[in-house]
Amino acid sequence: MEIISLFSGAGGLDLGFEKAGFKTIWANEYDKEIWETFENNFPNTILDIRSITQISSDEIPNAIGIIGGPPCQSWSEAGALKGIEDKRGQLFFDFIRILRDKKPLFFLAENVSGMLAGRHSKALENIKKLFKDSGYKLSFKLLNAHDYQVAQDRKRVFFVGYREDLGIEFEFPKGFDKKRFLKDIIWDIKDNVIPAKEKNYSNGEVCNLTNHEYAIGGFSSMFMSRNRVRSWDEPSFTIQAGGRHAPLHPQAPKMQFVEQNKRIFVPSKEHLYRRLSVRECARIQSFPDMHKFYYKNIMAGYKMVGNAVPPYLGYYLAKKIYEDLRNKL
Repeated sequence: MEIISLFSGAGGLDLGFEKAGFKTIWANEYDKEIWETFENNFPNTILDIRSITQISSDEIPNAIGIIGGPPCQSWSEAGALKGIEDKRGQLFFDFIRILRDKKPLFFLAENVSGMLAGRHSKALENIKKLFKDSGYKLSFKLLNAHDYQVAQDRKRVFFVGYREDLGIEFEFPKGFDKKRFLKDIIWDIKDNVIPAKEKNYSNGEVCNLTNHEYAIGGFSSMFMSRNRVRSWDEPSFTIQAGGRHAPLHPQAPKMQFVEQNKRIFVPSKEHLYRRLSVRECARIQSFPDMHKFYYKNIMAGYKMVGNAVPPYLGYYLAKKIYEDLRNKL
């Protein structure tokens, strides 16, 4: 079953869908820092590097489905909260434009939980209506990746739609009772990590495990305002797109409370506090070690990893879609 991928990033969602039996034949990504990573990991996929706003639908091949995560900065709780008024939020409309023109059997779109904020309720209802008016039976839900074999707390919203003439509705798969924690994912690579070079430039191929290097540099007062350490028997905090805000490695004790919005590293244990490496973040996101990230400055690596949809979460959604379509077609 062939699909197209919009706002593809480093390919987390594509990995999940390919594992479920789909094949990404065409993808679009505008960020030049990602191109090398996507092309090397998906050599059989055509990558269009233009802005989606400049691509007409007839330039895109026909496929059974469209997947993607339109840029979410404008919805993020940490952003300006302009929502659909922000040009980046409006890229959702390009997703819908292509959906209407191509009319595939299904679509899946992912976004941050910040779009559920009350101030965005009108914009959110508008987007739901646009999906429905495009001829799709819409299913919508907030999911936590930790319920789907991903070792982190990561809440994201998903829009999934089947074309109305199929006569079926997508039901989100139930999460798993058995969870995965940090010890299950990164324990075996805790002792062979290396720091980035000065100004956070990559060590290149000298890493003993690809991308297993961590960002150096100080920690902001915002970072130190709350605990950033999860224990080995807990899921990670959400892996973010900014390397300076990467969670700290579980080898360190929980940060010590001083007063509201102020914590410190436990005295005499300061040497244990380091950021998770790019590879550790990738594993927590459920990327396989063979999925290599290409960058000169490791901050670009953290960005690619943090912006991705966890492949495992993508897989369980894609697996359900595959089964529904196979039973219908």
